[in-house]
Amino acid sequence: MDLFIGHTSRKHDDIEITVPRAAFGEVAAALPEYEWDVVGGGMVWSYADVADQPELHQTWLRDISTGSYHLDVFREPHAGDQWICRRDPSITLPYAELIEIGDAGIPYVIPEVTLLFKAKAHRPKDNSDFARVIPLLPDHRITRLAEWLGRVHPGHEWLAAL
Repeated sequence: MDLFIGHTSRKHDDIEITVPRAAFGEVAAALPEYEWDVVGGGMVWSYADVADQPELHQTWLRDISTGSYHLDVFREPHAGDQWICRRDPSITLPYAELIEIGDAGIPYVIPEVTLLFKAKAHRPKDNSDFARVIPLLPDHRITRLAEWLGRVHPGHEWLAAL
């Protein structure tokens, strides 16, 4: 969200990245001195034990010596160069549209997709992110977010604001 806004808008507790599920091996290979754990439903598993379970997508990078986690990687479904929303597979985008590049040259997922996923947790920081980003989005992207929210989270309070 901050890459879209162009500045740091609040404190962040972690770093999250998203990769096509099939490309996760490249990320893991680039960080061989760490271990990977998969999390979901309040549980933690070794990546090696559950890597083939598509419903488990959140993957944490763990420092072997300290046990500290440093990176949160979401392994997302895709079909070739097309991202598929894990919460509603009818929502898809080509990666060329899903990913934008910030002023510093850092790629990020477009805000309407990030907000779609943030809508589930509905935490105060998510509401703040929503309030900061919506005024910066063009109408066609707000319309798209509203349509997606209506499908994935019918009746969500953000819909009234959109």
